[in-house]
Amino acid sequence: MAIGIDVGRAAHAGWVVPLCWSAVLLDGFDLVVLGSVLPTLLDLGQWGLTPATASLASTAGLLGMVLGALAIGTITDVIGRRKALILSVISFSLLTALCAAAPSLLIFGGLRFLAGVGLGGCVPTAIALVTEHSRPGRNGGASTTIMTGYHVGAVLTAVLGILVLPSLGWRWMFLLGAAPALLLVPLMVRYLPESESFERSATAGAGLRGGLDTVASLFRGGFARSTLAFWMAAFMGLLLVYGLNTWLPEIMRAAGYPLGAALGLLLTLNLGAVVGLVVAGYVADRASIRPVTVVWFAAAAVFLAALSIRLPGAGVYVVVFLAGAFVFSAQVLVYAYIGRAYPAEARATGLGWASGVGRIGAICGPLLGGALLTAGIAYPWGFYAYAAVGVLGAVGIALVRTPQRAEADL
Repeated sequence: MAIGIDVGRAAHAGWVVPLCWSAVLLDGFDLVVLGSVLPTLLDLGQWGLTPATASLASTAGLLGMVLGALAIGTITDVIGRRKALILSVISFSLLTALCAAAPSLLIFGGLRFLAGVGLGGCVPTAIALVTEHSRPGRNGGASTTIMTGYHVGAVLTAVLGILVLPSLGWRWMFLLGAAPALLLVPLMVRYLPESESFERSATAGAGLRGGLDTVASLFRGGFARSTLAFWMAAFMGLLLVYGLNTWLPEIMRAAGYPLGAALGLLLTLNLGAVVGLVVAGYVADRASIRPVTVVWFAAAAVFLAALSIRLPGAGVYVVVFLAGAFVFSAQVLVYAYIGRAYPAEARATGLGWASGVGRIGAICGPLLGGALLTAGIAYPWGFYAYAAVGVLGAVGIALVRTPQRAEADL
């Protein structure tokens, strides 16, 4: 029986990255979909929506992601990565589709919160699966590759909004965004294997008590300092990701760039992210991951600070591209580092809790940019503030000290 299981797992191992990449792509859809439909909802006066109440709906989804990352990341170490990821995709896809039928802002916000719970568990579980099907010490490239799906999803959603909103309306955005699950879930059920390391772990099938013990293990055996340092880095990383994706166009407009150029710079930022993820994964698989991640955060800080200078011509696009390359991949390198640092039985829990704390940073990033814009000092102080966040991310990674037995893999 064991031989049969191993043969089946080996036969399906090639499906792990594409299936996890596709699941993360749907997470990227969620990053952009609300921003895509909000102008239409505001123009229609849907549910008496105002910018203030729209912010509450956006925050509800992010709060759900915090809860989902904290809870589902732990659950994966009890019921398995495979089941957890499939349930995550089913739940957030169904709840996203239901958003199209929401009769009130209260119900819409509630659905966004519940969808966020499922979404919050998607990325840490996908990374745990990919890590455990990668060669030892070579998970950096696999992790960054699947995270390109996040940005591809964001770009595709923006394109979908341009095509769908004028002709079909905002409700179809949620229906079409959920539709890929009709194909993805059957493929995951049929081809996605469970990780061998989970099946060997002591927490497999251990229930709630096993999950709580796994959470406690993040602070035992010499991991306490590293756990807090990872949380710090994840918080700073997602603060940058969400802060820049939300406010870069407005900050650039405050600097005197026209709207068209400002939106072009946002696209440039995300194109830089895709290239940066590929390069970061390649480098991290060939060098010690801790110094690589420190350098990536530091470089992000340098290029963000450089944007405080009004650059001529193509210069601003080059700097924004490089900022995107380092900002977004630094955050993913944190996840790749966590995937190597913790033992298999605590890996998804470590990823989930770091992602959950990071999602709090995702809430703070747009709030920081909004506060600076309201005060009229977003340019240049917004870039100085975000550069300081990059420095703190580098400090967080520099503080990581894993137990002696794990150092050889890092």
